[in-house]
Amino acid sequence: MNPPTPVVFLHAFPFDGTMWDGQVAALTGRTVLTPSFPGFGGRAPDEPSLDRFAEVVVGDMQAAGIESAVLVGLSMGGYVAFRIQVKWPTKVAALVLADTKAGADDEAGRKKRTQQADRVRAEGIGWLAEALIPALLGETTRRERPHVVDAVRAKIAAANPEGVARALLAMRDRPDSTQELAGIRIPVLALVGEEDGLTPPAEARRIAEGVPHGRLVVIPGVGHLSNFENPEAFNEAIASLLNRRVV
Repeated sequence: MNPPTPVVFLHAFPFDGTMWDGQVAALTGRTVLTPSFPGFGGRAPDEPSLDRFAEVVVGDMQAAGIESAVLVGLSMGGYVAFRIQVKWPTKVAALVLADTKAGADDEAGRKKRTQQADRVRAEGIGWLAEALIPALLGETTRRERPHVVDAVRAKIAAANPEGVARALLAMRDRPDSTQELAGIRIPVLALVGEEDGLTPPAEARRIAEGVPHGRLVVIPGVGHLSNFENPEAFNEAIASLLNRRVV
């Protein structure tokens, strides 16, 4: 009997691989990898390119002896998952695309990322947590889960400013992956928080409906960081994919 397919978790901006601690603890008997992208988790900043981030992840997979995995990407991690699927499709057994979208930034979004990168380089990241938290966390979490708010604030404060700036530019310049959806023949779970204002449920629905083997799960009462805000529901959704595939 073949061993279960490994799971590789790809983190959101501006976090690192430790954002998945609540998921790793729920997966037993399965190889799990939680790489940090360049500029995060103690890694030196590198080229501001999602393709470069994807290349680093594939290198980490190879170093760990992982030939193919279920990729779980949240937000920026979802963008990187798309790049891996495009450039190294044999490395991907299934996709969980959480709180992310297939489309590129519009002009206003590109301009905002440029301004944020410039400000981080000029001022550091002391201002970043308060700017991001209202968008990252759902209204219910901000009202009822202060421990989650505090944990997210601390993780943002620990980020590398140059890594943050380069990631902003990498996301700004990412390609539109919408046209890739129809060609993705593996199982895809589009997972999203009901209160996600950054990449709302409509974006997840486009992904689920755009691939041949897509499924949509909306987690109530959470926002963009659904794995932080309701880890139990997030883990249950992932388990349903893994168990359904018997991988």
